[in-house]
Amino acid sequence: MPANRQDHDALNRPRRFWKDVSVAEEGLSWAILLDGRPAKTPVGARLVLPTRALAELVAQEWSAVGEHVNFGLMPATRLAFTAIDRIGAVRDAVAQETAAYAASDLICYFAEGPQALVAAEEAGWGPMLDWAHEALGLELVRTAGIAHRPQPPETVAQVAALALELDDFGLAGLSWASALFGSAVLALAVQRARLGGREAYALSRLDEAFQEERWGVDDEAAARTATLASEAELLERWFVALR
Repeated sequence: MPANRQDHDALNRPRRFWKDVSVAEEGLSWAILLDGRPAKTPVGARLVLPTRALAELVAQEWSAVGEHVNFGLMPATRLAFTAIDRIGAVRDAVAQETAAYAASDLICYFAEGPQALVAAEEAGWGPMLDWAHEALGLELVRTAGIAHRPQPPETVAQVAALALELDDFGLAGLSWASALFGSAVLALAVQRARLGGREAYALSRLDEAFQEERWGVDDEAAARTATLASEAELLERWFVALR
């Protein structure tokens, strides 16, 4: 981005107006306070989290703000905004969006070749499909190639039901994770501490990593991968803090 564009963007961001960030107990929840006053979401709701650990995770981002507020660098805060401002009114729709990833789950589409890639997918994805069946009761149909193979409607409905068991903060995280990984199974595995965030992200890009080993990777692609891996790690921390 040109320097003058960066300067323009910075000038249009709100300035940091607080010195101190703290968390305060409010009943069974925890509020983010800026100089003792409640922080607010974009629609004006109080920024209140269900656990102290989650409030501290969000508060760390507010403490790290420089001269200007850049929410692009505050993923936990953005996720909290989503949970508070949006999820409650559209829970069923968000659960169905998550279930849609199960309907065409990335880790059900095994490569037809080369053999090294097939072996990597078998080693990485096979155990996760076994876990989904054994731990969650999900019957997922494997296929080879990229042609769409429908999953049992009962499986898709089960994933939606699992999503709806979560509170708004858990559902917001699960929705983001499903989109990031292209896989409801990997998202549920991180949510349930079966996988770490970076581990799940690595499994979601086995094909891409295989191609990079053969043909190399440019700086822009490497930077994007690093950013998405960081988001996956943040999701792991989010779910841990919710427990």
